[in-house]
Amino acid sequence: MPRSGAAARARLREAALELYRERGYDATTTAEIAARAGVTERTYFRHFADKREVLFDGETELRDVMVGAIASASDEVSALSLVLGAYTAAIPLFVAGRPTAERRAGLIATTPALRERAQSKSATLTEALIQALVERRVAEPAARLAAGAGAVVFEYASRAWDGTTATGLAALITRATDELHALTTP
Repeated sequence: MPRSGAAARARLREAALELYRERGYDATTTAEIAARAGVTERTYFRHFADKREVLFDGETELRDVMVGAIASASDEVSALSLVLGAYTAAIPLFVAGRPTAERRAGLIATTPALRERAQSKSATLTEALIQALVERRVAEPAARLAAGAGAVVFEYASRAWDGTTATGLAALITRATDELHALTTP
């Protein structure tokens, strides 16, 4: 019976996290990650383009959920509300991914190659949200502003989040949004 691709990806991600912590990112090879996960290096490269990408699995699903939320929202919603709705729609993914995100955060903070990839992934997601807004006839400069503001609101909320419940994160997004509005109201 063939092995599940999702299971192999999870084993590879776990192996990478372990090895990067034990040996450091630079001293770890894709062959070692594959061996620890019980697959071949060829299998590793069927799933991931390089040794950074293994820590950023799930980007496509996140982007699809968020862009889909913008595309399917009511026409009467403001650009910022569309972006915040997209982050809210992705909360189940953030909850499910929180244990891995916490473990990789320290690695990203101390590894320039991983920091660069994290910034690139964030920029790619922001561009996808901008494009989704533009497709809804939001002017591109306003779409950029809404996507940027939404990202800041989400980051602010997620830093305060205890990582346990979806309702907790949703409430923090609402609170951060209210704080943003308070900054713009005399």
